[in-house]
Amino acid sequence: MQGKTDFLQLVNERQSDRKYHDKPVEEEKLNRCLEAARLAPSACNAQPWKFIVVNDPALKNSLAEQTTGKLVPINHFTRQAPVHVVLVMEKPNLTSRFGELIKDKKYTLMDVGIAASHFCLQAAAEGLGTCMIGWFNESGVRKLLDIPGGKRPMLIITLGYPAGRKRQKRRKAPAEIISYNSY
Repeated sequence: MQGKTDFLQLVNERQSDRKYHDKPVEEEKLNRCLEAARLAPSACNAQPWKFIVVNDPALKNSLAEQTTGKLVPINHFTRQAPVHVVLVMEKPNLTSRFGELIKDKKYTLMDVGIAASHFCLQAAAEGLGTCMIGWFNESGVRKLLDIPGGKRPMLIITLGYPAGRKRQKRRKAPAEIISYNSY
């Protein structure tokens, strides 16, 4: 890793990249991204995830085809990214499942989101670009990657060296989303 990066600077630099160079991603950088995701916190330490790395070019292109369709022509950029990581939601441990029922909160969805965020932030620290994709043909992805029944692919994260320009983030003003001591 280069030097110590200020966390807020890293968060500010991370964006959803939709244009990639065809340069391969080094295995050690990919492994650090996966390690960051693996170390993410989860409710009751359930770790309800599995990461499927798709770096075979033919399989990656077949996977990319599952992210776009004729009716909604989006995500065509996915073919450019040299690596796709499919984040599969696994069943949580008993304690987490019990908590979900009692509190009526989907901890597993939160956990998957945290792991994906860790992956993407580490990728940004490595000089890589990512885009989290939730719009895809689930059954096609499940079939293509031999994902067993009862397991659900939740996200596909594209990974590669970004070719596009950095955009200025557009976010709501702090006063719109932050309050102290009451709503």
